[in-house]
Amino acid sequence: MAKKTARKPNAAFMKPVTPDDALAAVVGSNPLPRTELTKKLWVYIKKNNLQDAKVRTQINADDKLKAVFDGKMSVSMFEMTKLVSGHVTK
Repeated sequence: MAKKTARKPNAAFMKPVTPDDALAAVVGSNPLPRTELTKKLWVYIKKNNLQDAKVRTQINADDKLKAVFDGKMSVSMFEMTKLVSGHVTK
């Protein structure tokens, strides 16, 4: 049997990014890797009960998230990651 090697995380995901003001209101303003940024975003979503009860892949925006979601009231998880990318600087 061949030995399994541990999967290395993608270097691009581990490189710290800096959130803009809109995103910093949710995750803080310190530079952090995208993986941590996503974790913090989910902590915020769960803490504020923003995941849609019926359609679990939809995220409902509160005032802070609406700024990140370009004014949209609700976005899918996949759209959320795309919109968040527009609020970070490398």
